[in-house]
Amino acid sequence: MKPDTADEALSPLRCCPRSMVRRGAKKASYDRAQAYQLIDALKTGHLGFVEHGAPRVIPITIWRLGDALYVHCLEGGRLSKRLDEGVTLCISFAVTDEWVMSKSAYHHSANYRSLVLYGTASRVTDDQAFDAAFEAIIEQLEPGRWQQVREPSTKERKITALFSIPIEEGAFKSRTGGPNEEPEDLDLPVWNGVMPAAEPGATQTKSV
Repeated sequence: MKPDTADEALSPLRCCPRSMVRRGAKKASYDRAQAYQLIDALKTGHLGFVEHGAPRVIPITIWRLGDALYVHCLEGGRLSKRLDEGVTLCISFAVTDEWVMSKSAYHHSANYRSLVLYGTASRVTDDQAFDAAFEAIIEQLEPGRWQQVREPSTKERKITALFSIPIEEGAFKSRTGGPNEEPEDLDLPVWNGVMPAAEPGATQTKSV
């Protein structure tokens, strides 16, 4: 089951005051296809909500099937209880693709893709829908694998809480390109350009 991002008829994400990008608004988009591409590529996000008056943010595997996100957790655990309560969720995804190296300290930046969504979760109770959601992520990781593996057992179903979150409201934001330089800095004898992002300690390759 492949991610479906090629549908030209995809409606834009709904934009409300809380999801409207104000700082760097030119970098924002409410294009659903761009949002879906990032979700499908990462499958790891941060799930934020308020619990007992304090913020909670949990890094967790989140994947997409159609126009909904799916997340699973331990049945009866703290997270499943909060999601069952219908709390408002803020879900974010982000990846840094390149570091932007400037001739000035101030103009160093990053080329990135990010997405922030808002919504509430509902529990998936139907066995066929349960299997379809897990088939989606396994097939996205390795096509054809779902037919080779054992299906979830009764015990595994009982200890797993699966939730669906409609993808409705949010904003995508990204940056590309090189550094923005001040005219008076252009003659400084220092390299500038973009550098691929990598894990700490990995070899970096510069690009002008």
